[in-house]
Amino acid sequence: MLTCLASKFFIFTNKSNFMSYGTCSNHKLVMFLVLLSSFCLEFGHATDTIAAPNFIKDSETIISNDGEFILGFFSPVNSTYRYVGMWYAKVSASHVVWVANRDRPLKTSSGVLTISEDGNLVVLNEEKKIIWTSNVTNSVSNPSAQLLDSGNLVLKENNTGSILWESFQHPSDSVLPRMKMITDIKTGKNVRLTSWKRHSDPSVGAFFAASYLSNLPEMFIWNDSKPYWRSGPWNSQIFIGTPPMYSVYLNGFSLVDDKEGTFYFTYDISNKSMLLHYTLSSEGNLEEIRSINGKDWVVTWSSLVSECDIYGKCGAFGSCNSQNSPICSCLEGFEPKNMEEWNGRNWSSGCVRRTPLQCTRVNSTGGEEGQKDGFLRVKMMKTPDFANWSSTVEDECRYQCLENCSCIAYAYESGIGCMSWSSDLIDLQKFSTGGVDLYVRVAYSELDKKGELKVIITVTVVIGSVFVAICTFFLCQWMAKRKGIMHIPSA
Repeated sequence: MLTCLASKFFIFTNKSNFMSYGTCSNHKLVMFLVLLSSFCLEFGHATDTIAAPNFIKDSETIISNDGEFILGFFSPVNSTYRYVGMWYAKVSASHVVWVANRDRPLKTSSGVLTISEDGNLVVLNEEKKIIWTSNVTNSVSNPSAQLLDSGNLVLKENNTGSILWESFQHPSDSVLPRMKMITDIKTGKNVRLTSWKRHSDPSVGAFFAASYLSNLPEMFIWNDSKPYWRSGPWNSQIFIGTPPMYSVYLNGFSLVDDKEGTFYFTYDISNKSMLLHYTLSSEGNLEEIRSINGKDWVVTWSSLVSECDIYGKCGAFGSCNSQNSPICSCLEGFEPKNMEEWNGRNWSSGCVRRTPLQCTRVNSTGGEEGQKDGFLRVKMMKTPDFANWSSTVEDECRYQCLENCSCIAYAYESGIGCMSWSSDLIDLQKFSTGGVDLYVRVAYSELDKKGELKVIITVTVVIGSVFVAICTFFLCQWMAKRKGIMHIPSA
């Protein structure tokens, strides 16, 4: 690079001397400068690339062409181990968003990142042994690794330009703008985030996050093999189970379905000056992290705000409301399955029906139809897990559920359609804003109780109002008489 600067200086300061040379000399000098400039240009562009047999060693880095991302060696806080990782270049408080050798740290600063003979991107230790590899099985003759402006580290075949491996398909704990969280329904494979074990240890932790499709696409966080958090279904604009994320979707969240068994979530940022990404913390919390001033990172959204955000906190048919104490309660028509546990604030056993469902139908012999079950509406709810889906209209949605004895609840969302449930209602949450109206099937007698309660409340209010009115009337009469007596003149 210094040679390039020197050549530019030579051209600028020696213009008059250059013009005095003969034609042949001029031609040779021009050719030399063109070749030198080409070398400089190639050298300048190579700062984002590793091409065999070149390598970067500890203390060296490559940087994306736009200067946004750096790839190099680092040590986590309170650790002497060395890792190959990626971080933002323009924020003084470094935040690593991808790690290569996360489960096999380097114990010294003698590691290198290079292209192996078989065409893989590899990390070598001080003994030149491979401790991490991109693990591409096809042999490649002319490979190189490039750090793109998006933060995607790609291994590609230079002759064809085809991508053999990319960090966006093998992330660590962070998802960057334009990265695709892909799920292949046929194979069950998906792109997933995996948490660090600890703040000082980037090895694979207990939590992972990925998109998931049962009948409707959602985002999940798992704690090992158990669901830990659920976003609720996607309605073409938002995940309806995460009302606080409304502002997040201004950043261009979208779901793309190829109709061939593969779909993915992605997001982009309209304000290119904003630095924003999502990270799965070692505690299992998916966080939106921004840099506003170019110096610090600030958490601006979290998946886990209260205990109610933890999957299935109140068990089957139990609803969680962070504004209440205790936070768990049974849906109307249900009661705690284990009252002793419930009183001890252990709600995992959930709730059971007070009255069994009737599902009475006219039989084939012409018997009389009994009193049918009905639905109680529960407002502003997070929809339960394991929804069935159909594209029917709202009125038809209710009718289909009512006529199907196995249907125990339904909800309708304009961006999704008809959702129904035929198993225990799990992961219910009551919101203060947002959510959907959930209609829960109960026995007719429970509807009666609901009606009776309304009547009692109405009658009580009416009687109370009449009593207050009568008291007010007599009080006014008494005060008027008192006023009249006080104004009678003495004889």
